[in-house]
Amino acid sequence: MSSSITGSSVNGSQLLVHIAENGHSFELECDENALVEAVMRSIESVTGINFNDQLVLCSDLKLEPQRPLSAYKLPSDEKEVFIFNKARLQSNAHPPPPEQVDVPENLEPPSPSSSHDPHPLDDALDPALKALPSYERQFRHHYHRGHAIYTGTSMKYEHCERLLREQMVQERAVEVARCNLDQYYRIINQNYGDFMKRYMQQHRMHSDLLANFGKDVEKLRSIKLHPALQTVNHKCLLDLVKEENLRKSVENCTSSHKQFENKMSQFKQSFGEVKHRVEDLLTSGPFLATKNLEQAIKEHHRYINEQKSIMQSLSKDVNTVKKLVDDCLSSQLSSSLRPHDAVSALGPMYDVHDKNHLPKMQACDRAISKLLEFCKEKKNEMNFFVHDYMQRITYVSYLIKDQKLQFPVFKEAMVRQDGLFGDLKLFHSIGPSYRACLAEIVRRKASMKLYMGMAGQLAERLATKRELEVSRRDDFMRVHGSCIPRDVLSSMGLFDSPNQCDVNIAPFDDGLLNIDISDVDRYAPEYIAGATYRLEKHGSYKSASGSISDSSHLAEAVDISGNSFQKYDSEDLLDDSVLVEIAGTCKMEVENAKLKAELAARIALICSLCPQIEYESLDDEKVGNILKNATDKTAEALHLKDEYIKHVQSMLKMKQMQCGSYEKRIQELEQKLSDQYVQGQKMSSVNDAADFPLLAGSGKTDNCKSEYVSGEANMPSISTTEPMDEVSCISSSFDAKLGLFTERAGKSLDGVDENMLDSSGMQNPHLDSSMMEPHREEMQSSDKDKKDKITGQLGLSLTNSSTAESMPLSHDLVPCGSLVCPDLGSKVNDDKLLELQSALADKSNQLNETDTKLKAVMEEVAVLKRELEASRKLLDESQMNCAHLENCLHEAREEAQTQKSSADRRASEYSLLRASVIKMRSFFERLKTCVYAPGGVPDFADSLRNLAQSLAK
Repeated sequence: MSSSITGSSVNGSQLLVHIAENGHSFELECDENALVEAVMRSIESVTGINFNDQLVLCSDLKLEPQRPLSAYKLPSDEKEVFIFNKARLQSNAHPPPPEQVDVPENLEPPSPSSSHDPHPLDDALDPALKALPSYERQFRHHYHRGHAIYTGTSMKYEHCERLLREQMVQERAVEVARCNLDQYYRIINQNYGDFMKRYMQQHRMHSDLLANFGKDVEKLRSIKLHPALQTVNHKCLLDLVKEENLRKSVENCTSSHKQFENKMSQFKQSFGEVKHRVEDLLTSGPFLATKNLEQAIKEHHRYINEQKSIMQSLSKDVNTVKKLVDDCLSSQLSSSLRPHDAVSALGPMYDVHDKNHLPKMQACDRAISKLLEFCKEKKNEMNFFVHDYMQRITYVSYLIKDQKLQFPVFKEAMVRQDGLFGDLKLFHSIGPSYRACLAEIVRRKASMKLYMGMAGQLAERLATKRELEVSRRDDFMRVHGSCIPRDVLSSMGLFDSPNQCDVNIAPFDDGLLNIDISDVDRYAPEYIAGATYRLEKHGSYKSASGSISDSSHLAEAVDISGNSFQKYDSEDLLDDSVLVEIAGTCKMEVENAKLKAELAARIALICSLCPQIEYESLDDEKVGNILKNATDKTAEALHLKDEYIKHVQSMLKMKQMQCGSYEKRIQELEQKLSDQYVQGQKMSSVNDAADFPLLAGSGKTDNCKSEYVSGEANMPSISTTEPMDEVSCISSSFDAKLGLFTERAGKSLDGVDENMLDSSGMQNPHLDSSMMEPHREEMQSSDKDKKDKITGQLGLSLTNSSTAESMPLSHDLVPCGSLVCPDLGSKVNDDKLLELQSALADKSNQLNETDTKLKAVMEEVAVLKRELEASRKLLDESQMNCAHLENCLHEAREEAQTQKSSADRRASEYSLLRASVIKMRSFFERLKTCVYAPGGVPDFADSLRNLAQSLAK
């Protein structure tokens, strides 16, 4: 049940406190400055739970007694405080007692009697008036009896609701305890995961050290030291350590490794059992669903409502009979309703009370009693479940705590294991360290060369700056020295000059071995670094490559910070901007020295990271990811290579086809030019043999001349290596012939160029424009050369011709069509231009019209959008109005049903009353008839007897 405790407070805030074992709730009036201890003391005084046995939880927090409530943001309406009894959490604690519900039995009121409750009408002579007090006492008895039943039922129903609330509180308490356990377990499980990750890493490293000890010994024995490092006792890398002591250390490490492995297997097994218990406990929940019980209680509330309705009816009937009695006492009865009529109307009402109302109330009470018994049963089950569940949580928490206490012990054991395997780690790192030292020698030598080069470059820059400064001072003295006396200038100190700067670096690194980058793999092969062992274990590494680039790719596969790279980066010595020729070296040598230093630094870095990469970064999953990524990138690179090869081959084929088409076209043009040249020679011989006027008048000669001119026009299109003889033809005008020749030659050349471009475009549509430009330039230069050549040939022909005097008569040899064609072409072009302009204007007009129509359509669309938005808003408002009207209609329907049921009940009661009144009225009419009937007293007695018999029926 819910209780309330009021204590001294300032703000008067309410703190809701729940007891987990039974679900009882208490409201404490306290402020935020109150200590948790005060709350615990108040609970101790009320519930009897000892102060030291109280475990106070709020959500997933444990409340400490010495801290104020404000530290936990309490009191708060959104937070609940649960108190667990530690004494109940022990394994030997007694189970909770059965739930007891104190419900007083329905005390039946005593039967009414006239002796206990006398009334003035009890002594009335009229039987009807004498019956009215009896009816009043009976109706009051019915009311008190119903009230007693209703009171008991209400108390039982309240107990059901209380039991439901307590079960819901217990469910929330179990959920809080489960969340607290889950949080505690997640922290321990996270610590266990981190610990096992470190252990597996150490175990894998130690197992590999022990398993590969023999291989490492043979590997170091096979690696000879550099000749400059070899001594009598040191011939190979294995001589750097004492093998006997190392083997004893291996035996000790093997024994300790097996013992620690057995201990860890037991620890993993015990933690696995704890994990199984915790997961099983966290997945289990209350076996009684309080929602079903809550639904049953809500459904039984209708019995309470039915009892209320019956009590209203009983109260109304008591008021009715009381009013009749009072009216009879005051003689205020109406003329139509006399005491006999009232008594006849109360009989059916009594029957309704005795046969309907009171039995219904008793049935409702029995239903609520059954519900109470069911709630008590479920409450007892919940109490036992909470008791058992909290004991299980306590036991599992103890197991988790025990596992937590073992972590420091095993961590200390791991530290001892690391110390025990320290010699083996050093032995395993001899090979990588030796390779890193050789790489460091190469890096230092390359860096020294770059350092010296930068010093020389700095000296050159300073010398250049000095020369500029000296030149500037000389120019200054040349301009102003003639105006100021020398002694004044000397006093000013203007005759001084800057001194030369000598950059000297003291020798260093004289004791470095004389090795190069290639000697690193010679004296310290890559396999001694151990970086590829893990990949060899997976069968994915090809040691035959043995290239330095493989090591760099392996290092790139590891997540290395930028500081580690910068530590070995040689770009701090020389960046790309200063890769210029310096004293005694060229740019290529500087670049080689820079790359050599960078490569050596990467090799040393890989050797330094090999132990970490081998056991920390490259676990089985990461190795698989690295190999998968490398495989994908390699496949992609090979695919791109194949695609590029195909692309180059296709371009090569296109170029070959293009060259073939060019060669074929050139051969055709050479053949055509040769034929035209032979025809021109024939025409020349004919002109020399015949008379000129006759030739001028004949049509055959004109045809031949036109062919000759066309032949000459086609000659310069392609140059040939064949020797050309002098042309002894007669021309009327050198300028006209040269102009005509140049024009036709240009047209023919353009035609050749277009044909070639078209053919190349058809064969290779993706040909770059930069590849076409040299062809055009070549054609233009050849065109110019050919024009010069033809001009020279014509000039030679004119100077050697013996008929130069008749040149003015040769105007008739030029066809008239060649002079008219330019004007005709320009006219045609003008007509086409006008047509295009008119078509363009028409299209512009159509475009403007379309644009106007489009704007109008867009405006119409905008208007439609606005109308659509307004319609959508109206639709939303209509839907809301419809929903509101539906709610109102539903409420009106419920109210109408309630009114209808009440009206039906009143109509049935009125019908019963009316029937009884009519019956009584008929009886009184018969009595009246008998009274007024003639016959005297005997006949009256017979009439009364007959009336009594009829009433008995």
